[in-house]
Amino acid sequence: MPLNERSLIGQEVAGYYIEDIVGKGGMAVVYLALDPRLSRRVALKILNPVLSVDDRFRQRFILESRTVASIEHPNIIPIYEANADADGVLYIAMRYVDGLDLRRLIYDRGPLPLGQANLIFAQVAAALDAAHAHDLIHRDVKPANILLAGDHVYLTDFGITKHRSSISGLTQTDQFIGTPRYMSPEQINKEHIDGRCDQYALACVIYEALAARLPFQRENDIALLWAHLAEQPVPLSQLRPELPAQTDDVMMRALAKSPDQRYATCTEFVTALRDAISGNQPDPTSGPHPFVPRPSPHSGPYPVQGAHAASHPPGPSLGPSSGVSPGPSRGPSSGPSSGPHTGSPLAAPFALSSAAVRGASPPTQPSPPTQPSAPRARPGRIPIVAATLVAAVAALVLVALIITSHRTETWSRYQTSAAAPLTFEYPGSWTVRTHQDLFAVVSPHATEFEDLFVAGPGADWSAVATIVADDPDSASGVYVQVSDTLDAGGTSEQMKAKMDALLPGQVDLGKPVPDQAGSSPATRFDGSLHDPASGTRLGFVSYVIDREPKTMLVMYFCAKATCDDATQTRIRQSVHVS
Repeated sequence: MPLNERSLIGQEVAGYYIEDIVGKGGMAVVYLALDPRLSRRVALKILNPVLSVDDRFRQRFILESRTVASIEHPNIIPIYEANADADGVLYIAMRYVDGLDLRRLIYDRGPLPLGQANLIFAQVAAALDAAHAHDLIHRDVKPANILLAGDHVYLTDFGITKHRSSISGLTQTDQFIGTPRYMSPEQINKEHIDGRCDQYALACVIYEALAARLPFQRENDIALLWAHLAEQPVPLSQLRPELPAQTDDVMMRALAKSPDQRYATCTEFVTALRDAISGNQPDPTSGPHPFVPRPSPHSGPYPVQGAHAASHPPGPSLGPSSGVSPGPSRGPSSGPSSGPHTGSPLAAPFALSSAAVRGASPPTQPSPPTQPSAPRARPGRIPIVAATLVAAVAALVLVALIITSHRTETWSRYQTSAAAPLTFEYPGSWTVRTHQDLFAVVSPHATEFEDLFVAGPGADWSAVATIVADDPDSASGVYVQVSDTLDAGGTSEQMKAKMDALLPGQVDLGKPVPDQAGSSPATRFDGSLHDPASGTRLGFVSYVIDREPKTMLVMYFCAKATCDDATQTRIRQSVHVS
C-alpha cells in the first residue's frame, strides 16, 4: 500500500474509512478515521512502509502496542488495535482526542505559568512511570506528544515504544527512533536504555515549557547531538528569575549525562521540581541512586493526540493560570481532601501527634492542706430517684433528637455511568463529579478530590491537605473506578501494587476480607493513602467487585483513623451494580 498522505483520504485501510489528516512526522501519519464496526471515530496511525521491512521491528511493534493497550492509566491513551494490513503496512488505532498539544500551547502563549506546568508534568510523569513499570520505554517524549484536554493530560505516541532490555538508537533499517532535540546521551550513543532516558527527554520538555526555548539550540543535528553529549544548558533561573536556585539543581540532575545520576523515577523528578519551585528545601541526604522500575502494574483509562497523536473527547483547552503560582492553578478550598497512591508507613506521625496532645497540659501543683470537714449526711432515697428520672428524661430527649436528625437528613442516589456502572446512596449535601469515562467521585469537596484522583501518583495534595487541616469531618467521599487489572481474589500485596498505580499518594493496605457490597459479593480491603510531602493521610474502606467486562473498585475515604462508620455502612448496603 503506498503511503501518499492525502491520497488515502476517502479510502478504506484495514477496515477503517479515512476522513482527514490529524498530523504527520518522519515515521508515521495520523488520520482521523471512522470504524464502521463500532460507529466511532479513531486516530489511525499508519507507519512509514520502510519500517515494515524490519521483521523484528514489526513483531515488536505489534507485541508492545498490545502491551500498551493492556495498561490502564488515566494519562495513557487507549489503543484499540495494532496490526499490519494485507500489504504488511503497520497501523495502530487509538481513541481520537480533539485537544491542544503542548507544542502548540508553548508556541501560542510562551513560557507556562508555574502552577499550570506543575499540573501538566505530574500527569506526564505518572504516565511514563506506568509504562516503565511494564518495562516499556516511550523514547520520543516531546511537546507534540503531550495532549491537553481541559485539566486532563494525555501522553501520546506509545505505538513506537521499546522494551528496556533491547538496544536503543537505531532500528534494523538504520532509522533513529526519537527526536534529537529531546534525545538522551545514551540513546545517541546507542547504549542500553531504561526509563531514565524518558526522564531526560521529559526534563528537556519541562525546560522548554518554562523557558519557551530548548535547553540546547544548535544550527544542525550533529551540533545538537554533541551538545546533549558534552554541554550544559543555561540554568533555568537565569531565564525565569522568579525560579529559586534549587530549581537549577533539580533540572541538572534530571539532565545528567549519566543515567545513574538522575532520579529513580519521573514522578520523583517532577515532585522534586515542584518542591523546589515552591521553596521547599530538599533532603540534604538524598542523592542520585540507581533506577529501580516500580514493579506494580498501572491502571486507569486514557486518550491522546498530536503530530504522532491520538485523540480524546473534546474539552476546554488547558489555558494558562492567572499569574505565577507554585502549584496547580486551582487554589486550595475549604473542604475535605483525598486521594490514593504509593505505599509507606502512615501511623507513626498520627500516633506522635496524639501523644503530644495527650501530654500537652502542664502538671498541676498540689493544693494546700485543708481542715477536715464534718461528715456529710447521706442523701435520702427521694433525691436519688429524682436524679435517676432526670437522667432518663435527658437520655430520651437525646435519642429523640438523634432519630429526628436521621429522619430529616436527605440522601441522594448516584445514577449509573460508563465511568461508574452502579448506583448507591450518598448524603444529599455531597457533590457528584463523573470524570469523563474514567472514574466518579462523590464528596462535599468533589472538585478537589477529582483533581487529586485524576493526577494519580505524584499528585499535588495541597488543596486536600488544607481541607483535612481545616475541616477534617468533610474530607470524605466515595471513589469508583472500573479496571481490568484489579482482581477480587488477589492478595494484599498484589492489590497494593495495583492501587499504587491507580491512586494518588502512597498506599497502605490490610488483608483481604470476603464481604458484600449491596447484593454483590466483594472483597474488602481497608487501608490508607498518604502524601509524604505534606504528611496528609486519608483512610479508606474499599470493595473490589468482580463484574464483566471489568472489575470495579468502590472506595469510601475519610480523614479519620477508621472509616468504618455509619455513612460507610449505608453507602455499602445501598450499592447496586448495573
